Amino acid sequence: MKFESVLITGGAGYCGSVLTPQLLDKGYRVTVYDILYYGSDFLPKDNPNLKVVEGDIRDAKHLARELESIDTVLHLACISNDASFVLDEKLSTSVNLDAFEPMVIAAKDAGVKRFVYASTSSVYGVSDEPKVTEDHPQTPLTLYNKFKGLCEPLLFKHTDETFVGVAFRPATVCGYGPRQRLDVSVNILTNHAVNKGKITVFGGSQLRPNLHIQDYVDLCKLLLEAPDEKIADDVFNCGFQNMSIMEIAEVVKKVVEEEFPERGDLEIVTTPTDDIRSYHINSDKIKRVLRFEPQHSIEEAVRDLCRAFRDGKLPDSFDDDSYYNVRTMRAIGAE
Repeated sequence: MKFESVLITGGAGYCGSVLTPQLLDKGYRVTVYDILYYGSDFLPKDNPNLKVVEGDIRDAKHLARELESIDTVLHLACISNDASFVLDEKLSTSVNLDAFEPMVIAAKDAGVKRFVYASTSSVYGVSDEPKVTEDHPQTPLTLYNKFKGLCEPLLFKHTDETFVGVAFRPATVCGYGPRQRLDVSVNILTNHAVNKGKITVFGGSQLRPNLHIQDYVDLCKLLLEAPDEKIADDVFNCGFQNMSIMEIAEVVKKVVEEEFPERGDLEIVTTPTDDIRSYHINSDKIKRVLRFEPQHSIEEAVRDLCRAFRDGKLPDSFDDDSYYNVRTMRAIGAE
């Protein structure tokens, strides 16, 4: 391993809940620094190499103490998705933008050697360009996406030979995780197909890039290990398939019918929508520079979710607020 210790902000979130145990398995000493809106019961227990800290990234002094003796930071924490952001713009701005540069400075001052930042592929907004590469102009449609993009240069402003920074722009993550989200497109459609017996598609022609959660985690692990010269001050798109909403629905229908044959044919209902935003990204650069290609399809993500539902891992999937970021934040009065 290039480094021994890593601090993951948001390590108890959807992606962090899959990433954390895999980093432990690789031999890292892991500190999860998380506000724990969703708890931490799903993280590994009794592992001497895991430290779980209930902390707010806006508390720079607390964070600075936890950064002592840390080699690498993986910054995943944020108020995630547009709906959650709009719920309380002041809160979201303070977490997603205002806290970012002080955190970077604290990491550098603590002697952290590498800072990996999870941005988003939605920074580009809607584009007619056939290939939306990393140098495409950023025209984000929401403040969530805008702030994600604004933080990238704030990181690179502080990097040098001893403090290497890299950002990645993942597509929408999908699939099963111990801290499950059921408020992102593939997961929403699968939940409805399995538990309502019907898939409702709003529009259908809009493109949505997606990324299996295991590919997201594999990319994080790669960015911890990659040589400095391959990643320093750079940005990488990462998505697997730019599929339309209708194509995703058809994949969900196919897989759910295979996994639950006793339920018969699933109905896809199409509903008109004013939201015709269509996103797509090109991920050639990460393949060329880091030789990274996603290995897991959207079909696999749907199949993993189907099996989690069958095994009773996702009970009360419509009523339990913990699967839904907006509902959880509203229920706990996040501030």
